Amino acid sequence: MKRPCITVHNRQRQLSIYRRALQAFAEQALPLCLQKTASGVKKFSEINVILVSDRRMSQLHRCFMGIDGPTDVITFQHGDIFLGVETAKRQAKIYQTSVRHELRLYLVHGLLHLVGYDDHGMQARKRMERIQERIVAMAAA
Repeated sequence: MKRPCITVHNRQRQLSIYRRALQAFAEQALPLCLQKTASGVKKFSEINVILVSDRRMSQLHRCFMGIDGPTDVITFQHGDIFLGVETAKRQAKIYQTSVRHELRLYLVHGLLHLVGYDDHGMQARKRMERIQERIVAMAAA
């Protein structure tokens, strides 16, 4: 099967984002994530990465996960990955990184979920974080 098409959509107005740069990163990261296929992978013809505000992310978080408040990334198994831009800005300050780096981490995290990775439990989360960091570094190079 051929590689799915990945498209980044900016659906928020809270923060100026250079969508084309994130699109280029997504196109580099996707094949690297597909190489890391874990269990339960589904085949996708397209993957949508949607940048949203805290308000929208909070709605999604509450509706689909029953949790109040925004989060960094929500991945739907039909191929949509929602990234919280305002959360990325807050996390960038906390971790002394950049919004761009945080969004790249979230994007790769979402892609890894689509190929079957799970971050429930300490060991699984640590493993996923290691893979995520490697892919971000490789795709950004």
